[in-house]
Amino acid sequence: MDKLDQLRIFVQVADMGSFIKAANALDLPRASVSAAVQELESSLATRLLHRTTRRVQLTADGIQLLDRVRPLLGDVEDIYSLFQTRQKEVSGRLSVDVPSRIARRLIAPALPGFLRRYPRLQLGLGSTDRAIDLVREGVDCVVRVGNLNDSSLVVHPLGHFAVINCASPEYLRAKGIPGLPDELGQGHEMVGYASPTTAREQPWEFVVEGELRSVAVASQVVVNNAESYIACCLAGIGLIQIPRFDVQHLLDRGELVEVMPDFCAAAMPVSLLYPHRRQRSRRLNAFIEWFEALIRPQLVPKPMLTA
Repeated sequence: MDKLDQLRIFVQVADMGSFIKAANALDLPRASVSAAVQELESSLATRLLHRTTRRVQLTADGIQLLDRVRPLLGDVEDIYSLFQTRQKEVSGRLSVDVPSRIARRLIAPALPGFLRRYPRLQLGLGSTDRAIDLVREGVDCVVRVGNLNDSSLVVHPLGHFAVINCASPEYLRAKGIPGLPDELGQGHEMVGYASPTTAREQPWEFVVEGELRSVAVASQVVVNNAESYIACCLAGIGLIQIPRFDVQHLLDRGELVEVMPDFCAAAMPVSLLYPHRRQRSRRLNAFIEWFEALIRPQLVPKPMLTA
């Protein structure tokens, strides 16, 4: 194994904090990864990593080497890219993580066409609504819905999902059809939704003349994922606020009914995030281009809200 490969492996282990995770990400045996780092340490006559039973940490020399190696490997990738045509076949493994409902409702039904277009691509599709560490978990990119916290990741905005209010016919027969937000505090209930990241229950919000407002609505059940949120609404437990794409099929079948269409929450931003790299891989470019086209019909213009 040449020195350049050893350096690449060292960076992967340092980023992921684990020989096993690095080996899985690189599709190499763990023994080969461990041997490559040991050979690099021997050639440099210094210890680069502290190994413990729980994790791997950089030594002072390891930190210094990592800072020097990153731009070097970036330059090497740039050089190779100069001599690779855009027509080269997309291949290898790409790992993405998306919210569970986007995976189920949008991506999975369209995947056969994507895989036929790129038959040598292997896709790892994770489905979570929680924040993850892309580098440590070996994920190439994530799709996230909602406002984002400050991040060292590259943010690629895609657009906004329209959010609607809805309930089951059984709920509306029992509680009545609300026409104004003020009516929600008079005998109505919502299915509470707690953020899987913060565990805080989300308020019932609506926009009037560009101003975002909220109203207190009782909730007897609080969930922390979209599947349970929709299932509780279908069961007649309460009203929900949900992206339209997520329940359009249920609206079409009459299993849910849209209410208060003039008092909806602000549209939710949809973004694709990936680690800072000078050169996006051909695999990632292919996925981004495909996913942008796939999601475009579900998006609406950016909402204009007053402060």
